[in-house]
Amino acid sequence: MFKARRRISLVAVYILIALIFLSLAVYLVPQTKIYDYIDSPNTFPSAVTAVLFCILILAASTIYKMLRNYLENQTMRTGVTAFLTEFTEKLKLCYSSEDFYNLIAKILEEKADCSVLYVNSATNYVLYNSPNRLSSNQELMDQLARNYPIEWEDGTFFLGENFGIVSSHKAARGFFMACNSHHLYVFCRYTEKFDLEVFPKLFEELERFQLRSQTISSLSEISELSKEWEQLAETQRSFLPHKMPNTDRLSIAAYFRPLINVSGDYYSVLKIDEHKTLVMLGDVSGKGLAAALVMGLVMNTVKIKENKEDLPSMIYAIDKSIKEMHLQDKYTVLFLGIIDTQKMTIRYVNASMSDSVIVTRSPDGYRIKSLTSNCSILGIIPLENIEVSEQRLFSGDLIMMASDGVSEVMNENKVELGETELFTNTIKKSASKSPAEFIDDIVKLVFSYNSDSKLHDDLTMLVAKIHG
Repeated sequence: MFKARRRISLVAVYILIALIFLSLAVYLVPQTKIYDYIDSPNTFPSAVTAVLFCILILAASTIYKMLRNYLENQTMRTGVTAFLTEFTEKLKLCYSSEDFYNLIAKILEEKADCSVLYVNSATNYVLYNSPNRLSSNQELMDQLARNYPIEWEDGTFFLGENFGIVSSHKAARGFFMACNSHHLYVFCRYTEKFDLEVFPKLFEELERFQLRSQTISSLSEISELSKEWEQLAETQRSFLPHKMPNTDRLSIAAYFRPLINVSGDYYSVLKIDEHKTLVMLGDVSGKGLAAALVMGLVMNTVKIKENKEDLPSMIYAIDKSIKEMHLQDKYTVLFLGIIDTQKMTIRYVNASMSDSVIVTRSPDGYRIKSLTSNCSILGIIPLENIEVSEQRLFSGDLIMMASDGVSEVMNENKVELGETELFTNTIKKSASKSPAEFIDDIVKLVFSYNSDSKLHDDLTMLVAKIHG
């Protein structure tokens, strides 16, 4: 309904604008013979008409946006659809199962008069069921478990009278959403009155809620129950890659050394196809549990994103996920890139992450090309348009990503390592080595430059090398 009205509005607005333009154009352009116009051209009416056309197009866009907002409020926030819209919006603020169940009771049960069943299909365990005869019926639960096993594909589906799938929501008496081995069943006699546009938004927020609750529980539950930071650190390290993927013409190595047990640094390497590899390295502001929660959230956001080649979309998703945690002062800097060994390029977004470089061979030896920042920090300030940069790669090139704990380590004179020729010379000298050997050289340099005194930040590096 909303989608159809939106299309009709768009067509109507532009037809109206076109009629206005044609009427004014006929009025403004004088009726002259073609040969008179050639002998004595008058460009003023044409110029006025062109300006008028641009003004009318801008007016059409403004009017359409106003109509769209009006129609959305009329359709999505009135009638029975308003219940699902309210539920979807408040689901953004849920961080635990208890929050989720309270929201179901308050909106879907009390306001919308729905019956709800929430099941972990992997264990066939009922996580929540409404206190009424329908959703508490054991036969119904058994039937749903048989009809929709754990292998059922993720998505939104409509339920008929006998709780089988129906293609049209007009014949439905409920719907269910399969998401990450969890099934949410909502039984409602007036399902046909819901606007279809509300379901994709609800599914998206359900998926995000599951990610938030899983990440928070996996990190904070251990801390609360055991009070052992080492256990929490082990959980955090489980988010990091256990081994690097095998990729054509590309070798990768990493180094991760948290200052304390729990770190705000993170990295990831994900193989997209035989030629493309996604690499990411980032640093969350601060230390401790809050930083670890953000780190886990970022890692999972990237992992579940289907189109990993759409870097702007991934950056927006990370930014939105952090902001929705409402942790006030928490943000992240990160480098996110795709190395393509077939096209020999790296496409990247550098969100204020320092020390990302390409070390490439030249006739005079190795030289360093910086992969400069092209995006602001994520999670705390409004994002502008995301720019994706691209650099050409050559056989033998080495790509180095490092957190600022590497370059900002100081000697006894309080001079940062990144400001010295010693640092750049070591990078150039070691660029011919394998990524693992290169990292060993940089780590040795950091500790020797620091005179083996106490470090003040996490040390994290991710290094990739292109082979011929």
